[in-house]
Amino acid sequence: MGGFFGVASKEDCVFDLFFGVDYHAHLGTRRAGLAVYDAQNGFDKAIHNIENAPFRTKFDKNVGTMKGQLGIGCISDYEAQPILVRSHHGTFAITTVGRINNADEIVEEIIKSNTHFFEMQNGEINPTELVAAIINQKENFIDGIRYAQELIDGSMSMLILTPKGIYAARDKLGRTPIAIGEKEGSCCAGFESFAYLNLGYTAVRELGPGEIAVMTADGVKTLVAPGKDMKICTFLWIYYGYPSSSYEGVSVEQVRYNCGKLLARRDNAQPDIVAGIPDSGTAHAIGYANEVGIPFSRPFIKYTPTWPRSFMPTQQSKRDLIAKMKLIAVHDLIENKSLLLIDDSIVRGTQMRETTDFLYASGAKEVHIRTGCPPLLFGCKYLNFSRSKSEMELITRRVIQELEDGEVTEEVLREYADPDGEKYQKMVDKICEKLHFTSLRYHRLDDMLEAVGIDADKLCTYCWNGKE
Repeated sequence: MGGFFGVASKEDCVFDLFFGVDYHAHLGTRRAGLAVYDAQNGFDKAIHNIENAPFRTKFDKNVGTMKGQLGIGCISDYEAQPILVRSHHGTFAITTVGRINNADEIVEEIIKSNTHFFEMQNGEINPTELVAAIINQKENFIDGIRYAQELIDGSMSMLILTPKGIYAARDKLGRTPIAIGEKEGSCCAGFESFAYLNLGYTAVRELGPGEIAVMTADGVKTLVAPGKDMKICTFLWIYYGYPSSSYEGVSVEQVRYNCGKLLARRDNAQPDIVAGIPDSGTAHAIGYANEVGIPFSRPFIKYTPTWPRSFMPTQQSKRDLIAKMKLIAVHDLIENKSLLLIDDSIVRGTQMRETTDFLYASGAKEVHIRTGCPPLLFGCKYLNFSRSKSEMELITRRVIQELEDGEVTEEVLREYADPDGEKYQKMVDKICEKLHFTSLRYHRLDDMLEAVGIDADKLCTYCWNGKE
């Protein structure tokens, strides 16, 4: 995924920019960057690798030297950004969140005009550089941004830093958010709405789908009105969003609590305790426990002082090892107990099986597993939830292929997405068997949409049902 933050201030903006970006650290694991503009000194930029160190420790020296009244920054799970560009628009910095499925076709078309791109180590083009090149095909920023929004297959939200202000443009279908905050003499824009609250900003609004605005210290002005259609990623509430975030006015923590509550209403398990896989399943578990009146407990504690996020390493084996090492068992709450554990989702299933086996080895009588979302059946086409994973790494797809004895069509996959269908139950039973659970239940899609509580037509559910 990734997240960004921008500030326009009458005074120096670097302090607010630094902490605003840091509040997005849960969204990315590989690169981070800051770019600022000062009326006297011009542009300044810093990019660091954050795979083995927190954002703050990598950028503390830069904060002491950078100055500017305008600034943007990002946490990225993939490319180095923000990038600094000189073009017929002048010099500007740009940072993006999104995915470009048709990058090769766009690159080939732009190269015809005798331009060039820098290749990254994997041979790909930096997507943010590509977005800048698309914008530069037009005579002004507004037309360039609109051109990028229409040309890109996937999704694209961005912040563009210029000497006159910061352009903020949300993806044309609003798949990712941009929230606006204000305080005296300063405005900000960020992926996460909570990121500016402790910095003294007051929430103003979220940009609408496809909206383009320009931000200065005096306020935010809409340049292109938002469209009517929206397909915001539902997984923001289920997994990506921080608990204190809200999107479209809907609290992440409340949605996760609602998911647990609705899971409980369809369940008949009788465990001794209910627990969340820390920390992603905690709110779901509290909602479940409160609904059924079974004690919420913590048989696992997450050791966080020095461990980074579990998916930080690019190698799966290292991700699994770190995930396991971070969880510290409380044996008194495990031995001779029937446990019901809730997590936000099951992707590959490797970590959950290791956790379950460890619980049995620690004396647990039963381990029932529940998830905060339906089975993940389709790889996301719109955001980089699964950039490095093929669909066949999903536990669901492996099991379905085994059950179908070969290649599986999208039509068949949709049969497995039906929670009232026979194939769905066979898939769930097979996953339960493979991962050594006592029982397994997934959240139903209709219940999950009810937990979010906004018009279902405005929510993207592609990874669960394959519907665009």
